[in-house]
Amino acid sequence: MNYDIIIIGAGPGGIFSAYELTHLCPDLKVAVFESGHSLSKRKCPIDGKKIKSCINCSSCSIMSGFGGAGAFSDGKYNITNDFGGTLYEYIGKKRALELMHYVDDINMRFGGEKAKLYSTAGSRFKKLCIQNDLHLLDASVRHLGTDINYVVLENLFNYMKDKIDFYFDSPVERIDIADGGYNVICKGETYFCNKCIVSVGRSGSKWMENICKHLDIPTKSNRVDIGVRVELPAEVFSHLTDELYESKIVYRTEKYGDKVRTFCMNPKGSVVNENTNGIITVNGHSYEDPARQTDNTNFALLVAQRFSEPFKDSNGYGESIAKLSNMLGGGVIVQRFGDLIRGRRSTPGRMQDSFMSPTLDATPGDLSLVLPKRILDGITEMIYALDKVAPGTANDDTLLYGVEVKFYNMEVDVNEHLETKYNDLYIIGDGSGITHSLSHASASGVHVVRNIAEKLGTR
Repeated sequence: MNYDIIIIGAGPGGIFSAYELTHLCPDLKVAVFESGHSLSKRKCPIDGKKIKSCINCSSCSIMSGFGGAGAFSDGKYNITNDFGGTLYEYIGKKRALELMHYVDDINMRFGGEKAKLYSTAGSRFKKLCIQNDLHLLDASVRHLGTDINYVVLENLFNYMKDKIDFYFDSPVERIDIADGGYNVICKGETYFCNKCIVSVGRSGSKWMENICKHLDIPTKSNRVDIGVRVELPAEVFSHLTDELYESKIVYRTEKYGDKVRTFCMNPKGSVVNENTNGIITVNGHSYEDPARQTDNTNFALLVAQRFSEPFKDSNGYGESIAKLSNMLGGGVIVQRFGDLIRGRRSTPGRMQDSFMSPTLDATPGDLSLVLPKRILDGITEMIYALDKVAPGTANDDTLLYGVEVKFYNMEVDVNEHLETKYNDLYIIGDGSGITHSLSHASASGVHVVRNIAEKLGTR
């Protein structure tokens, strides 16, 4: 079957590429191939009662399917160039922000109109953080919540489903160069396209690496972020989350000079499992609906690890640490901060004596047997630093879930149009190693399609 354009991956980058094509190039024949399920079929079997931990589904509904890994995230669209990727290095800061605002407008039109926009501009907490050697990054944050984010995705799909061919549960095996375009091989079937947009997300990192080797597309080593997910009573951070919702705070450790940062803050949210290539890690969700909120707030503390020659497998390093956690805990390990500081493992009895209830059924254990000392020292320093601006962070009953790993693709060599050395073969979103967030990935999809429309003279 022949198409003008094939999009591989139905995460944020793929979705907004498809959406923009319906506006700028409505006469083109477009297909989207997605390895996971359609949105309506994305159901994680973990219910906390009969099934309490990951059962390694063939396709993880949390990580794959329409909406990508962001579908069941807490739906935070950070409009900033200060974090979330380096898209601005390719297209310029002004254009990057314009595209992120454009994406935000679309989200508002498709069901997110009641979601609040938070901003760190002029926040009194910036001064408080600086006074305690912490640094609050600038951003505007649109928080949809996991529930409203789902509604927006559902509305976008319903808008596009009759305009574009969607192939779900259809993993692409490889891409071959063909005369005048590309052959996309999927389940033994070959589909031809003149132009191809690849947007496979972080969970497609291994696949993307293989494609780049197959097509001899240059890449360079990237980083991996390793840490824990912190859970504590919502009151501890309420003075920050009520005003800012998402606070991105960075700390430079005294011992090693490493940077530790907060990531994905979920006020009154839940800690959840995540399956990446068969490895169980931890993440967090939150909801706008008060009926689905909890008494706890969770966020990640991550330390970025960058490697130099001769080591190139940063993701493999992160995977090995996550596998060790899976080996010791059968999945995610949870430990009370007080137990960690005292050099003892948390036990079911110590967990029951805690003054707070965990939102994830994880295995009590000892994270010092899993995380490298340098990373754990940095996390400990950061917790004590945060305790100065949010007293109670360093309480004994604060829970640490491990491990949380953010895998990044090898950074793919692309030009300012996010186009590879092959004409009309584009690599976008988190799969490119350039974007690391919902807003940046979505913006990259719009950017590529506008370039295609200019080439075709339809814009």
